[in-house]
Amino acid sequence: MDERGLIKAISAILPDGSTADDCAVIPHGGELLLLSTDMLHETTDFPVGMTDAEIGWMAAAVTISDLAGMGSRPLALLLATGLDRPDRLAGITEGAARCCRTYGADLVGGDTDAHTELTLVSTGLGTAEQVVRRRGARVGDVVCVTGSLGGAQAALSGYDDYWERLIAPQPRVAEGLALNAAGATAMMDISDGLAMSLHDMLGVNECGFAVETARLPGPAGVPEAEARAFALSGGGDFELLFTIPPENFPVAGVEATAVGRVVAAHGVWADGVPLPAEGYMHRWG
Repeated sequence: MDERGLIKAISAILPDGSTADDCAVIPHGGELLLLSTDMLHETTDFPVGMTDAEIGWMAAAVTISDLAGMGSRPLALLLATGLDRPDRLAGITEGAARCCRTYGADLVGGDTDAHTELTLVSTGLGTAEQVVRRRGARVGDVVCVTGSLGGAQAALSGYDDYWERLIAPQPRVAEGLALNAAGATAMMDISDGLAMSLHDMLGVNECGFAVETARLPGPAGVPEAEARAFALSGGGDFELLFTIPPENFPVAGVEATAVGRVVAAHGVWADGVPLPAEGYMHRWG
C-alpha cells in the first residue's frame, strides 16, 4: 500500500474533507487558523552530507511550504526531535529557528526523546482571511507553477550544481500570499513532484489538467529529456502549483510559468498523453 491509499482508507474516520489539503483549516474569530505537520527521517529524507543546521532548516521549510501552499502567513512552529545523539539538537534547533525567522514565524517549542534514527516532526501554525484549497479549479483556468522544477531531483541524480536546491528548500510564502490575493482558484506545493501533485488535485476536482512539457521550467544545464523527466516527477522542489483565470495571470511579483490548462475531461495529460501519478511517495510492502 502507498501513502495516498492509506490516507484514503482512514479518511472516513475523520471529518469530511480533512485529508483533502496539506493543512487543517479552523475558523477562529475573524480569521482562519491553518495547521500542518510533517515527519522526516534521516535515512529517507536527509541526503548524506547535510549538516545538523541544514537538517533543521529543511524540517521547518517543508511545513512552512504547506502553509504557503494555501496562501497563508506562517506564525509559529513546534519541532519534536527524536535524537540518535543529543549533541545534534543545538544545530538542528539553530537551523529551524533561522528558517522560521526568514519567513516571519517563530520557533516556539517542541519535544525531544531518544531514537535509533534521527526523526523530526515539525508542526506549523499560520493565519489567513481566506485560503486557496486544492479544490476549486475551473475549466479554462491556466495551470501554472512558480520558479523552476526538477532541481532537487537533478541534485539526487548527480548534478552537484543543484545541491543547495535539494537541501535548502525555499518556501514560496510571499508568492502564496500574492496568488491568494490575485484570485488563484486552486493551489498546493509541489513537494512530491508535478505529476503526483496534478493527480492530487485531480482527486478533489471534477475537471482535468493538460500540460505541455515544452513549457516546463526545468533545470538548466541538464539534457532536455532528462530535465523534462525531472520537472514532471522529481520531488523536493517545494514550488507552488496553482490554477488561475487567464485574465488574472501573470501576477505582479510572482515568478511563474503557465504550463497548461484546466479542461473539462477528468484526467491528467502531458502533451495529449495520459500522465501517470509518478513522483515521491511512501510505500509499504
